[in-house]
Amino acid sequence: MQKRILSFQPLILISAIIASPLSWAKADAEPLHSAIDRLIAERLAEQGVEPSPQSSDTEFLRRVTLDLTGTIPTVEQVREFLSDPAPDKRRKVIDRLLESPEYARHMQHLFDVMLMRRLSSNNVSVAEWEKFLRTSFAENRPWNEIVSEILTCDGSDADHRGPARFYLDRAGDVDEITRDVARVFLGVNLECAQCHNHPEVDDWKQAHYYGLSAFFVRSYLFTDAKKKTTIYAEKGEGEVEFESVFQIRDKTSPGAQSTPPRLFDGEPITEPAFKKGEEYKVKPAKNVRPIPKFSRRSQVAAAVTASDNVQFRRNAANRLWAMMMGRGLVHPVDQDHSDNPPTHPQLLNLLSDALMAHGYDIKWFLRELALSETYQRSSVAADKLDAAAPDTDGFYTQAILKPLTPAQFASAIVEATGEAAVQRSALGNKLNEESLQKKLSGYEKRFVQLFGGRAGEVPEGFVTTADQVLFLSNDSMIHGLLRPKKGNLAHRLQAIAADDSKSIAEELFVSALNRMPSEQETDEVAAFLKDLSTEERPQAIQDLVWALVTSSEFRFNH
Repeated sequence: MQKRILSFQPLILISAIIASPLSWAKADAEPLHSAIDRLIAERLAEQGVEPSPQSSDTEFLRRVTLDLTGTIPTVEQVREFLSDPAPDKRRKVIDRLLESPEYARHMQHLFDVMLMRRLSSNNVSVAEWEKFLRTSFAENRPWNEIVSEILTCDGSDADHRGPARFYLDRAGDVDEITRDVARVFLGVNLECAQCHNHPEVDDWKQAHYYGLSAFFVRSYLFTDAKKKTTIYAEKGEGEVEFESVFQIRDKTSPGAQSTPPRLFDGEPITEPAFKKGEEYKVKPAKNVRPIPKFSRRSQVAAAVTASDNVQFRRNAANRLWAMMMGRGLVHPVDQDHSDNPPTHPQLLNLLSDALMAHGYDIKWFLRELALSETYQRSSVAADKLDAAAPDTDGFYTQAILKPLTPAQFASAIVEATGEAAVQRSALGNKLNEESLQKKLSGYEKRFVQLFGGRAGEVPEGFVTTADQVLFLSNDSMIHGLLRPKKGNLAHRLQAIAADDSKSIAEELFVSALNRMPSEQETDEVAAFLKDLSTEERPQAIQDLVWALVTSSEFRFNH
């Protein structure tokens, strides 16, 4: 079967026009989604680029459902949305998705990968960590509050160890924690500034790396022998020392340097002075967890999330924008420095200020992004855009193709093939999001295993391996999804009269790709099923389902 090919253009970097910040306070009367569209439109007009038209209803519904709940819409939801004449039906579906339990589960998946890179679980169970994330998003806790809890939790509370996984499953490694705090929460990748000033980014100095490292240098993993529990403990002394590997040691060399805890060029953390031997509330001893009178690590959460730390809210806004739009205003998202300015400086300032002004309300922020015309554009290029012209991802002229995450791919394929419908029916009055997730969790685990990359090395962009191809082609799990069961897609298709190829094509395409088939696609389905014997037809139907759920159109969010 001929697959539908979506327009796609390669990425280029676009020079930013440095403009004065537009504070949220000045634009408060204008809804954020309107301000987004105004600033994007101004840039498009400057460049003389024509944006794509609004997405179709089916394109929008599939996209927003994947972006806000991590799966595709059901057949019933597609048909209901298409038949709804209400002019505000897109707004209503956005609100419904944000209030669904699937939203919290999807955010749990996204932020787990962002925060933990699929690192192995050695000290805190994945279940505890995921529950912390899922509950936080279900309750719509502010992002700065979530981050503060992660950065202050040491795992000493047996009933609340989830957020301590950030430290504990990095084995308390000072350098790994330093790099990931900078990258995830501040949008800066300081890895190459550990041994010397960053060779490619003038903004990032070795002193910046060790200023952040100084918050953690006294911390280490401590295992309580009686409770058999590992926590992130802290000593009352210890300093960072560093010197550049390029420094030539001679009589004029300054030698090793040290720095107190500080974020970049901000004010250093003031530490009280204690007499020797008086640094502790609980002194270190064998099998005793020390507790210092002054905790450096307890200061990091306040420093990172401080209202005057623009980098924190800027990074949060940029990452959330990238999740929805497919590309950060600063791209890559951990390369926020003066030599890599945002494509739309005013817009990033506006988003950052708005996010903080609304109490780091992630649901509100995502809702505004989804309501924008920029988000709701078609993924197909405007007619007047030359296919050979430079890439326009940085202008947001059209929706950017996003490969499905492993969790999205698993959830989408069980929904498309009807396995989710089968399990919903089987659960009956016990059906809820959690019970359904338990029934389908095996698919998610398998897809993450095959498509998620190695622990700590999450692949960026779209990657295909031989193992993945073989899995989709030959694995018994995939074949099991394709075989007819009462209520699944193959069963529904077989129940349609053999000569009603139009109905077969519609049910197939609405279920798998969430859109109506074109006339050509309907004809291809009819030709494929024509003159088949009763014995041949079931396998042919399974082949059709397989062709769609492994197609390029299915594998991308567009």
